[in-house]
Amino acid sequence: MKMSIGRMGRQLLGVAVAGMAFVAAGPASAEMGQPAPWEHTLQEAATPVMENIIWFHNFLLVLITVITLFVLALLVIVVVKFNAKANPVPSRTTHNTLIEVAWTLIPVLILVGIAVPSFRLLFLELDVPKPDLTVKVTGKQWYWSYGYPDNGKFEFDSLLDKDKAPRLLGVDNEMVVPVNKVVRVQTTGADVIHSFAVPAFGIKIDSVPGRLNETWFKATKTGMFYGQCSELCGKDHAFMPIAVRVVSDQEFATWVEGAKKKFATNPANSYASAGQAAQ
Repeated sequence: MKMSIGRMGRQLLGVAVAGMAFVAAGPASAEMGQPAPWEHTLQEAATPVMENIIWFHNFLLVLITVITLFVLALLVIVVVKFNAKANPVPSRTTHNTLIEVAWTLIPVLILVGIAVPSFRLLFLELDVPKPDLTVKVTGKQWYWSYGYPDNGKFEFDSLLDKDKAPRLLGVDNEMVVPVNKVVRVQTTGADVIHSFAVPAFGIKIDSVPGRLNETWFKATKTGMFYGQCSELCGKDHAFMPIAVRVVSDQEFATWVEGAKKKFATNPANSYASAGQAAQ
């Protein structure tokens, strides 16, 4: 019995070590702009807003860890020092001015320390700077439509492509934007409430029928970045991904010229593609 328990312990230890190695290697092997196996951190930032979100997250994590350890230390002190055996004659103290002032002021200062960067981050997210281009995003059941009113007023649909990687994130037509440019995203819903979310950009905003919401991002890195609808919108909610391709200015200008010919010449293409998807 002892040998079997020891063998089981070694096996469990081996599984634990292998699991820890896999966890450590998982996010490191993932590409930027998409989720990673066993990922336990936020996605790598590709915009200034996301950089601030990551900083604020890490700041709060450190703060709450310190508070938790401090409260744990107080509990241990109380258990050890003030139990009936160690302290047979209990204190009858009812007031301690210093402690009462401290436990009032310290939480207030902590909340102020959280509020200042929190309000700064909210202002950064909500105050849309002067945009270099605008993209109108319409959530539909169950795909996205993108319009470029500043670049020829063409529109196109973006549907899940099951043959493209990464799984359930690849699409037939990506949203394309230039790098280091302020992109204003205006979004609405055509049928029910959807939510346009791209984690690496630090954006998540509801697409509401009859209402135009807006947010912004400024991608500082080129590449592919993925998101998904983040509002329960119906049976195919899990199958309406968002794919944003960030390119250089020259590549974006070339893509715009091609997109004008590909999409603007056939205004009904969105309805046709939606019909094909339904079939």
